[in-house]
Amino acid sequence: MNDALPLAFDPSGLLLLNAIIACMMFGVSLDLRATDFARVLRAPSGAVAGLLAQAVLTPALTCLLTWVLDVEPALALGMMLVAACPSGALSNILTWRARGTVALSVSLTAVSSLAATVLTPFNFALYGWLNPRTRELLQEIRIPVGGILAQVALVLALPMLLGMLVGTRAPAFAKRAEQPLRTASLLVLLAFISLAFWENRGLFVSRFDDFFWLVVGQNAMALAIGALVARLAGLGDADRRAVIIEVGIHNSGLGLAILFTFFPAAGSMMLITAFWGVWHLVSGLALTAWWGRRPPLPA
Repeated sequence: MNDALPLAFDPSGLLLLNAIIACMMFGVSLDLRATDFARVLRAPSGAVAGLLAQAVLTPALTCLLTWVLDVEPALALGMMLVAACPSGALSNILTWRARGTVALSVSLTAVSSLAATVLTPFNFALYGWLNPRTRELLQEIRIPVGGILAQVALVLALPMLLGMLVGTRAPAFAKRAEQPLRTASLLVLLAFISLAFWENRGLFVSRFDDFFWLVVGQNAMALAIGALVARLAGLGDADRRAVIIEVGIHNSGLGLAILFTFFPAAGSMMLITAFWGVWHLVSGLALTAWWGRRPPLPA
């Protein structure tokens, strides 16, 4: 793949990106308890709807969309990688701003992050292979499934378990540290993505028409999938808001970390993934601005 970004991304930068993602997951998990997972099992409709929309329908329909629109293979794989990534800490903050059910949002983030240790490499490899236009390129880049699985476990699953442990053993510290840690790590991640954009602004401008509408369309599709599935599941308004945001917000930082680790020459894939990190913030804030002024309808 000869479309590398002109970005000097050294090992220290990669280590910082992974650390940022791990810190965000750790911060989200400080308030998680085993009882949260038990509550999901007792009333699973919201979690099942969210996971179905996020981990099954969004990757499958993204694959179909790239096939129908005959998207350039490298850009299509970038869309599939984003679709295969779980939600992140940003979705919890946006759900709170949207007056959605934060407990459901956090539980979905935790469950989807655990599931992502298997589903992210699986969905990326599966749908990249199913689309005949990306199959050849997928074989060329040789997806290291085991390596991706280990990375996702290291930056998502392990920090989540550590966060739960610290939150249980030191609740006073967890209460003080949770919000500052979430906010600081989110701001650093946004600064990181903004720096990548700035250093490569010429390439982003020259290829703007190639990736802009793909990202906007895919994000709109994900939000619509979340809305449809949540409505079909009969969820209340506050739960629907949480599910819609969870499905529409993807951990693009994780996608970038995977790309820089295993596919450093995949510039077109990075264009999609990096712009997702900006656009889902725009669409998410627009939704929360609308919902934030409108209390959820009573269940």
